Amino acid sequence: MEKEGGGNQTHIMEFILLGFGEVSELQPLLFLLFLAIYIVTTGGNILIVVLVVADQHLHTPMYFFLGNLSVLDISYTFTFLPRLLASLLTGDRTISVKGCLGQFYWFSIMATTELLLLTAMSYDRYLAICHPLRYAVLMNGRVCAQLVAGSWISGILLSTIGNSFVFSLSFCDSKEIDHFFCDLSPIIKLSCSDTRTLQLVTFIVATTGALVPLLLTLTSYICIITTILRIPSSTGRQKTFSTCSSHLIVVSVFYGTLIAVYVVPTTNTPKMLHKIFSVFYTVLNPMINPVIYCLRNKEVKESLRKIVLNLVAFRNRHRV
Repeated sequence: MEKEGGGNQTHIMEFILLGFGEVSELQPLLFLLFLAIYIVTTGGNILIVVLVVADQHLHTPMYFFLGNLSVLDISYTFTFLPRLLASLLTGDRTISVKGCLGQFYWFSIMATTELLLLTAMSYDRYLAICHPLRYAVLMNGRVCAQLVAGSWISGILLSTIGNSFVFSLSFCDSKEIDHFFCDLSPIIKLSCSDTRTLQLVTFIVATTGALVPLLLTLTSYICIITTILRIPSSTGRQKTFSTCSSHLIVVSVFYGTLIAVYVVPTTNTPKMLHKIFSVFYTVLNPMINPVIYCLRNKEVKESLRKIVLNLVAFRNRHRV
């Protein structure tokens, strides 16, 4: 569906997401794979939220942030996977220009908010390890709520500033996006507008929304590691480090894949490899977050065990 514009330009009203190629034999396999990922991601993160809400022992700042991270990951996955699954199932790869720009807008909100929320979680671990005696005062319920609300508000504001220029773009001639979702780089390449202002604004917003949280997170962990190394006993060091190891793994995976996609030069990188890295931070990260926290956290595993035992006991009572 195209609309003729002025001159010889044809203004595009929809895009075609090329996804993972034209190999039709792989489409059913990819559909089942991403469907399984979607189910595990949604189920795992809902489970984390339920555990945090239901178990009084998990009503602490760390688990408050973890519950909010799970809600964010559910929303994050919902931005991509339903559209990708529908495309793999039906073969229809078209997406309207407004739908494409809207997808990128929500992606930028979720990604920026997650970076800020992970930073808030690293600050929580910094206070717990470096200032344990003042932790309860410095990280109370009000501060936790402010950090979470600030992450969401800042993510929305920063993304809205950048996307206000994206929504003003016009597109002509080519309509194919060689990706499985609407990312900024292919959108800019298809635009026939002057994008110099947009690229400058995007650089400023990305620096504020990504580089500043990264520096704050690194600073927190430098202080944490320095404090841990001062603990005389190896058992004490190991026990203290275990309280932040899960978060450190999540942060490393998330930032590592983002850097691989957006920072490392992609001139000689195969497009399929670029897409695979993109799958990591858009699809796999939200799935592995609850897995990492459940497998490496005794309190979460204990809470899960109690809920399972209660469900079994409830089921047995009704059978009798």
